[in-house]
Amino acid sequence: MFYFLGFLWVIRTTKTILFWFYLWQLKEYHIGRFLAHFQTDKGKQLFCNQLLILKIILLSFFFVFFIFFLSPDSFGLFGVYVIKTPSSSYYVFGLILFLLGLYFIEAGQTFKNFLPKKLKKPVLTKKSILLILMGLLVEILILIKLFLYVKNIFWFAFWILTFDILMPAITSMIVLFFQPLAVLGRKKIINRAREKRLKFKNLLVIGITGSYGKTSVKEFLSTILAEKFRVLKTKEHQNSEVGISQCILRCLKPEHEIFVCEMGAYNRGGIKLLGDIAKPKIGILTGINEQHMATFGSQENIIKTKYELIESLPENGLAFFNAKNKHCLELYQKAKVEKYLYGNEASFPGEENILGAMAVARKLGMNEEDISRAYRKIKNKFGGVQLKKGIKGLNIIDATYSANPDGVIAHLEYMKTFRQIQGKRIIVMPCLIELGKSSKEVHRRIGKKIGEVCDLAIITTKERFKEIKKSALEKGIKEENIMFMENPIKIFEKIKNFCREGDLVLLESRMPNQLIKELLK
Repeated sequence: MFYFLGFLWVIRTTKTILFWFYLWQLKEYHIGRFLAHFQTDKGKQLFCNQLLILKIILLSFFFVFFIFFLSPDSFGLFGVYVIKTPSSSYYVFGLILFLLGLYFIEAGQTFKNFLPKKLKKPVLTKKSILLILMGLLVEILILIKLFLYVKNIFWFAFWILTFDILMPAITSMIVLFFQPLAVLGRKKIINRAREKRLKFKNLLVIGITGSYGKTSVKEFLSTILAEKFRVLKTKEHQNSEVGISQCILRCLKPEHEIFVCEMGAYNRGGIKLLGDIAKPKIGILTGINEQHMATFGSQENIIKTKYELIESLPENGLAFFNAKNKHCLELYQKAKVEKYLYGNEASFPGEENILGAMAVARKLGMNEEDISRAYRKIKNKFGGVQLKKGIKGLNIIDATYSANPDGVIAHLEYMKTFRQIQGKRIIVMPCLIELGKSSKEVHRRIGKKIGEVCDLAIITTKERFKEIKKSALEKGIKEENIMFMENPIKIFEKIKNFCREGDLVLLESRMPNQLIKELLK
């Protein structure tokens, strides 16, 4: 029984290790973002779920047995114990059998998820591979120690259950233990990138930052400038200090004339560091809102951090500000370098992104003919979304790349521009995360816009569902048509039964792959 119980424990514990390293990687190993996850409904469920509660209760039964049924003649936690009464042996047998059944179910679920590749695991990088290996090593050492020193099944079961419950903390300690090494490696990469960047004296760097619109402006601007210049741009999700440094080290070549650099941060000083690495001469501030307030602490900190890009520009630098954003307008007045506003003529939210790219291109000497030629090459004029055809002739707006308050509002406004569509409009989205104290108000705004635009709203997480529903109802949506639903199959069935050919479905933020695949069949 020792070996069988240990085997089942290894299977379910390996799944746990992979999940927690996946979560740390998802949050970019940022402690603030990692902790902020536990303010969400899904984050809370990691520590307030029935399985964990059941295991804690089971562990308490082990303690009860230890206190009331073991003879004082018992010695050592790892040694032989003496049971006071013969009937107590049935108590031990029941505990062990229950734990065995629990682990058998968990191991079976692990195999079930493994075959269709549904296990949540980190993307393999040098860092994640090292962490996984260390996690598995700790797991194996725990098991070896228990096999060598625990001489009875009672204490063996007690300790593997204890380590089971503590495994999230153990994996997090492994991550934090290697953080100093990660910091040293990060500094080395940054220093190498900084040195290489300084060798490119004639390189024009355009830095782009903001709470939203960064990627869209980067893609639009890179496409337009490529008509006249040799352009390098940061790749997808490559807007951190390490990502930008790696882009410089791996991709920057002497033939490049312009480097379009997307810049993101979660704390004060983050954009300043990126500016020190890339040395931008042109800065674009795309818009500021409450995104990531949970890590920044306040709206003021967000504003100051984004403005670090403008502060990093040289005296002869150029600054561009989104005229449609009130915080950008305030910072425009503050800026000391040559500065420009863009986007005033935007006819719908989000159009200012391409107008901003065009404004920068004109300032760099591109004529209207070149800009128009490049403009025609841009298939999707509304950045961050893709229009796709789905089942039953549905029109699917895929906005699953990322989500922020202004982006959601812009996408809902975008739905209204489909004049040719006379059918229903549906949104599927989770509640937004990392908004800190502004979360309630943001979701009320989103709820109002949903009520104005949509015929059906499916919210896939419930931490701010009440705020969304209440505001949407105030704007006229039917109560039965705004619902919380997290099962992707049930969501798909609801959409399929509710919609007909030509209806418009907006998929906002992270969506289960299963749902996307079913809708796009």
